[in-house]
Amino acid sequence: MIYQLKNRTQTIAINICLAAVLFFSLSCNSQKTKESEDIPIISKILSDKTSKFYIDFEKYPKERKSLAIGIFDSGTGGLTVLEKFLVCDEYNNATGEIQPDGIPDFENEDFNYLGDIANMPYGNYSQENKTEYLRELIIKDALFLLKEKSSKIIVVACNTATAYGLEDISVLLKKSGTNIHVIGVINAGVNATLLPLNRDADYAIGVLATAGTIASNAYEKTILKTKDELGFTGNIIVVNQSGAGFAESVDGEKDYTDRNLIAMCDNYRGPKCGDEENNIKDYLMDVYNFDLTNGALFTKQIGDSSLQVQLNSSENYARFHLVSLIEKYRLSGNTIPLKRIILGCTHYPYLLGTLNEVISELRNYTKNGEYIYKNIIADDFEFIDPALFTAKECYEALKNNKQLASQSTKGNVSAYISIPAPDLSSDKLNEDGSLSYDFKYGRIQGTDDVTTIVVPFSAKHINNDVLQRLEKLVPYSYALIRKTMEN
Repeated sequence: MIYQLKNRTQTIAINICLAAVLFFSLSCNSQKTKESEDIPIISKILSDKTSKFYIDFEKYPKERKSLAIGIFDSGTGGLTVLEKFLVCDEYNNATGEIQPDGIPDFENEDFNYLGDIANMPYGNYSQENKTEYLRELIIKDALFLLKEKSSKIIVVACNTATAYGLEDISVLLKKSGTNIHVIGVINAGVNATLLPLNRDADYAIGVLATAGTIASNAYEKTILKTKDELGFTGNIIVVNQSGAGFAESVDGEKDYTDRNLIAMCDNYRGPKCGDEENNIKDYLMDVYNFDLTNGALFTKQIGDSSLQVQLNSSENYARFHLVSLIEKYRLSGNTIPLKRIILGCTHYPYLLGTLNEVISELRNYTKNGEYIYKNIIADDFEFIDPALFTAKECYEALKNNKQLASQSTKGNVSAYISIPAPDLSSDKLNEDGSLSYDFKYGRIQGTDDVTTIVVPFSAKHINNDVLQRLEKLVPYSYALIRKTMEN
């Protein structure tokens, strides 16, 4: 049920639209804003020769075909984007024409991948009033791929980072004079959603994303803007759902999922029972259909009516948030069937199998002999993974700049993650060595403090459950990373 183009004619038409949208987005992203120029780290990168962040862009490589494509995310979720790059076959490699040739489009390209695991989840920074610090983190991600790895293009494979930092990176790159492009996943996701649709019909589109991405309203604004640019005359309803804890559970953040637990824990930060919008609802427990085995869910009855619940598996986070989105839409009273739900976080496609199961269950769910959700889910409903369109936008940008790799050998992947700086005091760390929540979200923008460092992917620093998931769900990425991964 993932988004796929139906035929070659449609593919060609959509790619033509895509090229136009790409040109427009790159032009818009190159326009500076005063707000971005005020971020201290941008000035340090561009002009402060005494700063460790400074880059002499005059010496940046002019010949870039052989340089790597730089991709970053807040964690391992961006590997779902890298995976699409590695298997994408939309173009003829010899001619650049829109025509598959049986050879992956990026087969000869090298990739640098950065997962900023130490500083995730990015979605919480806005909730903690630390948006400016988040923007600095995002620039530092791009800085690593520029200063340390000399990448020829930057791909922001993180929806929250795209929402809060894409414009800042665009300003930095424009002022650098390098003509290096940056591409984000949000525009790609919206293009994948809207381009194939009938311009005259009405649609309901869901967005499932991190709390930070939803708070930015980036998807809804981009959907409505793109709708107008494409000349839609029909109405589009956007249903937003914050996936609090979903991405964190996928990356094994112990405040959200800890499969070593045998009972409820005090440091749990995931969804709880209650009457507020993003709470777990007692009356929906049979609809969630949570996995109750092997410590995937903990419950405790308080008195006669109050129920405490802790989710303890990424599958149960997926169930909770998808049901919450569709229940929210049902309660709105709108009757236009949900056509698509954009997976607005790169971690979410890891749970696509579970998400599809939930859609099937909801179609068949009845209460008092009536179907509750069937009529508000379109027969041709699809989940949208923005990753494929992100890869295609990148290919178009490199092709237009004549920067596609010309090497005849197959490319490699160099993967890195962030970890807490080794000299941090113990009061800033959790028992497992990760940054404590209070310290992580208490840091301020504009200092030269080093609280995290970047190291190669290593089994020493990545949860074994996460590695097993990567091996299963992003096998091409994992195989290339594994070749150079430290034990």
